[in-house]
Amino acid sequence: MTVDAHHHVWDLSVRDQDWITGPELQPIRCDFTVTDLEPEARAAGVDRTVLVQTITVVEETPEFLALADAHDLIAGVVGWTDLTGPDITNELARLRELPGGHYLKGIRHQVQGEPDPNWLLRPDVLRGLTAVADAGLVYDLLVQPHQFPAAVEVAAALPQLTFVLDHLGKPPVASGHLEPWATSLRDLAALPNTYCKLSGLVTEADWKTWGTEGLRLYTDTALDVFGPSRLMFGSDWPVCTLAATYGQVIDSTVELTDKLSDAERTEVFEGTAIRVYGL
Repeated sequence: MTVDAHHHVWDLSVRDQDWITGPELQPIRCDFTVTDLEPEARAAGVDRTVLVQTITVVEETPEFLALADAHDLIAGVVGWTDLTGPDITNELARLRELPGGHYLKGIRHQVQGEPDPNWLLRPDVLRGLTAVADAGLVYDLLVQPHQFPAAVEVAAALPQLTFVLDHLGKPPVASGHLEPWATSLRDLAALPNTYCKLSGLVTEADWKTWGTEGLRLYTDTALDVFGPSRLMFGSDWPVCTLAATYGQVIDSTVELTDKLSDAERTEVFEGTAIRVYGL
């Protein structure tokens, strides 16, 4: 069994994905559906996935829950709701009462796009994150390296909330640099309520010239500070297709975990995601 703990879908006829702009992203400015993913996932041995939010609109999460209800492949949803909303507790309860509501496993906000590097520490955000914890949900961290200090501080302030760092915190793969990203990752990993996804690396590298060995420095660092039982594989499909096919991403991650024992690799490709998201 393999769990893909991070992928997306979108239908541009339903709504625009306003982050897909410019010529570089043009290849993914089209529809990507669960039906498109299913044959690629099955061919790669993936039998369960976690569908993750793409845009900050209230309509998307109910749609994703309905998709999970209709497709056996999707075992969990990380959705979006306004963390700063005054009625977030009731809103989370409402989402869980919708068709497929039991598939809601976590919440994510695209903090990487917030101009305030301390957005996560705002009182209204902290109140929202507390409500996420009280609901028994996970919070996915989507941050840039300069936002790590706030991520570390908020994870320390809310030990009752499980945080999952998406895409290793977007390390500077293309430049080949390790610091200050590695130190920040270590600081986050020192907190026991934090986990991390081996995802999104091929698009942090040079899309045309990347190779598996160029990613190893970053995955080895993550394995060192988190360990296999706190790491999980994610494809970041279809964003990954800017640089690699679905199969290539999986093959690369298998190669990058070649030093692990069978039991440790099972954790990365299955066990961690199942435990953290309650799949």
